[in-house]
Amino acid sequence: MSVARGHCLCGAVTVQVTDLPDELSACHCALCTRWGGGVQMGIEVPLSALTVAGPVKRHRSSELADRAWCDTCGSSLFLAGHGEDVVWLSPGLFENAGGAELVSVVYADRHPDGFWLEGARVERVSQQDYEADNPHLNEEC
Repeated sequence: MSVARGHCLCGAVTVQVTDLPDELSACHCALCTRWGGGVQMGIEVPLSALTVAGPVKRHRSSELADRAWCDTCGSSLFLAGHGEDVVWLSPGLFENAGGAELVSVVYADRHPDGFWLEGARVERVSQQDYEADNPHLNEEC
């Protein structure tokens, strides 16, 4: 069992994760694009493996999820789905993104014209395919 430790930009919020996964995903939906400033990336972590300390603020950004940030420096911390037992942590909380590798880009067909995410194992999922597999999503995304 390993423990990964991370923190926000100013260090006021700290996170600890037991057995941090080595995969991360990216999302180009409208909500994540606005929140992440171009693309939102996340490492999916079970709540049972996560400890967060410090001044965390949350905003219910949609019917589906809350987004959390440090109340001191504003760093993005995580996205938490309502009723789910996981969160998607910002990889920037950890040195070298915790060693995680990009494996999935959802809403891939909605990426900005100015950049394209690449990686050896990247699966690209279009808006239509992602929403077909996740019928609970609505037009907000």
